[in-house]
Amino acid sequence: MSKTLLLALSLFAVTVQAAPPQRVNVVYDLYRNGHKLGQVTDTLTRTGNRYTLVSETRATGPLKALWPGSIRLESAGVVTPQGLRPTQFKHARSDAPHKLATARLDWKARTIAYQYKGESWQMNGLEAGAQDQLSQLYQFMFAPRLPADFGLQVVSGRDLKDYHFARTDGGTLTTPLGALATQQFQRITQQPDDKAVTVWVAPARHNLPVQIRVSEDGVTLEQRLVHASIKG
Repeated sequence: MSKTLLLALSLFAVTVQAAPPQRVNVVYDLYRNGHKLGQVTDTLTRTGNRYTLVSETRATGPLKALWPGSIRLESAGVVTPQGLRPTQFKHARSDAPHKLATARLDWKARTIAYQYKGESWQMNGLEAGAQDQLSQLYQFMFAPRLPADFGLQVVSGRDLKDYHFARTDGGTLTTPLGALATQQFQRITQQPDDKAVTVWVAPARHNLPVQIRVSEDGVTLEQRLVHASIKG
């Protein structure tokens, strides 16, 4: 076999995604402005062409007063050849149950129905490829291949934002899974007060997000991988 063909095959193996996993369990240490705040536990389950994704954040130590109780994010939807297609997203706080925020995505009507603190409203203009606040992180594991620069809508419990990400080499990160080569996706912000988002994914581990950084209003939250289990 020629060297050219071998190189082509190796590049093909990098760009084409393996079969999506059936279950993913991930634990991250959570840092606020460099100080450990707590832990984030994510669980993704795929059953046929349906998925559920739950993320639970709990503060520990002296900073627990900032975040009493827990924050729970839930995403549910369909697994398609293009990846995750969420149909419902929830954002809940155990210390403030009245602040439950829910978004229901109607892909036929291209609308999003919101509920928050007793109020309901609808937003039009849902576009193909939209993700919610949680599924956007795990879409990398289900997409047919890692994209280069790309744009998408991101649905939260109360609004809809346009995001544009640029992909670069993320270098090698030391993790509990060993030293992992990563690809970095960074949101291209338009305004000084836009939320900055950076995600490092590991192609050798199904494009698992191994580090996540979000900065807004002078606060930087960073998730660093401490445990991961991928099955299926």
